[in-house]
Amino acid sequence: MPSLEKQQKAIDLSHHLSKVALARETSPLKGLARYFGRPGLITLAGGTPSPDYFPFAAISGDALVPESFAVSANHSESSLSWLWKLFGGSSKEKTSPITIPKFTERPEDVNLATALQYGTATGLPQLSKFINDFVGKVYQPAYSDWTTLVQTGNTDGWSRVVLTLCNPGEAFITEDWTYPSALASSQPYGIHPVGVPMDSEGMRSDALRQLLSEWDEGVRGCERPHVMYTIPVGQNPTGVTMNISRKKEIYDICVEYDIIIVEDDPYYFLQMGSYVPKFERTSQASSIDSVKWLGSLSPSYVKLDYQGRVIRLDTFSKTIAPGARLGFFTCNPRIAERLERAGETSSQAPCGFGQSLIAQLLTTWKFEGYVRWLQGLSVQYKVRRDFLIDSLAEEFHLRMSLGSAGSRAGCIVYIASGKPQRDAEMTEKFALNDKPYFSFVPPSAGMFIWLKMHFENVQGFRAGDEDTLELKLWTKLAEAGVLIGPGRYFNAEDEDLGTAEGHFRISFSFASDTELKKAAAIFAKVVHDFFENPQ
Repeated sequence: MPSLEKQQKAIDLSHHLSKVALARETSPLKGLARYFGRPGLITLAGGTPSPDYFPFAAISGDALVPESFAVSANHSESSLSWLWKLFGGSSKEKTSPITIPKFTERPEDVNLATALQYGTATGLPQLSKFINDFVGKVYQPAYSDWTTLVQTGNTDGWSRVVLTLCNPGEAFITEDWTYPSALASSQPYGIHPVGVPMDSEGMRSDALRQLLSEWDEGVRGCERPHVMYTIPVGQNPTGVTMNISRKKEIYDICVEYDIIIVEDDPYYFLQMGSYVPKFERTSQASSIDSVKWLGSLSPSYVKLDYQGRVIRLDTFSKTIAPGARLGFFTCNPRIAERLERAGETSSQAPCGFGQSLIAQLLTTWKFEGYVRWLQGLSVQYKVRRDFLIDSLAEEFHLRMSLGSAGSRAGCIVYIASGKPQRDAEMTEKFALNDKPYFSFVPPSAGMFIWLKMHFENVQGFRAGDEDTLELKLWTKLAEAGVLIGPGRYFNAEDEDLGTAEGHFRISFSFASDTELKKAAAIFAKVVHDFFENPQ
């Protein structure tokens, strides 16, 4: 981590703040918080209930130990599948108890009297300290006065950011395929996305520069965007991951055109590397320790950010539990202060139950334990990804090809067609089946496989069908018992893609191995039947 003495403070980017953000003032009652904690202070100002009346004397739970998941990619497993069977064959998960009492002797310890009380938008101090230390060690921001602030998950984080930076009628830059909730949260305010084409590393820097340099307010109907929303790791929905050199190119363009980068990175610790076909795969334990594993991950934009123009969104939803509704911003102090003002009159602070449980868990695990937990999770998702692709390979004929154009240029593309029937390799029916049904690039991070459907090969295809083939096939799959994500939900600008083009996003994060294999079989039957008879 660079020495803070050699780093500069963030530059003044206040001109990016929206009219709403500039108009926010400190909540009158929340402004009293600066007096809290003074010795001997008698508080009669707020409507705060006495913690004596909180019905919880303590909250206790059995937390999994950080080593619950192996770091060797053998097979998907529960937290009791490997280490603990090795040491005695116990069928019980290895856990350690954590307890959060209502009152503690040491004020610096997590306690319910504080966690369940009205609090500030900055969250519990124990959690904030852990987050700050974690960001400094892992992401290593390149300017000295960065800060963090809790929020209730990245969807809330982006919603707060977009209203803090954008005025109605403005546009923001994003990938041409992106997270639907990010689009939906800005739409009611008349803040619309402008998509930038992607390649094998995500957003293309050349396309971004062209968009900005050729921006025509008269044609576009708004000023050139000054905010970018991007998912650089395990991009949702495509699964691609951007390397440091591409991030540097994009960051430099954003400096040149004065753009704030909003880095939504929920899948950062689910980086899993390239897919290796089952017949080429070797099973061996990983020799890399957790610290070296961290160093192998694609660096965050904040590591390049010497001006304070990156707002990073992190969430515990993908690494601990989405129901905790807890995440955090990393950004410059001026923007953090405006985000805090927005939070204190809306969600205030994240739920005290979630904050206290996660704070106690992380302070029990400590930095090294949490990193070990994250490493185990990344291996588990790699195994899940591999298993789903292996299952598709059992149901379809998959052949590899090198992508040559568009977002797939330079990528290894898997092209799926029907498997030949026995003794039917030379028949006319197999000639039909050999036409591609769909293709995909295995994701290098995240939770999803992004399929491109080759609807031009549907038997009897006619342009101008009343319903798109994507919707028709999606409906047939849902009725057959497999629910996947329609590609059009992820289209940034909602433009007409043409009847013959379609996409689906398939998740491998939740279903069991048995369910994934069954889903692949159902998917194969429905797709095969649909391409022969789409009616």
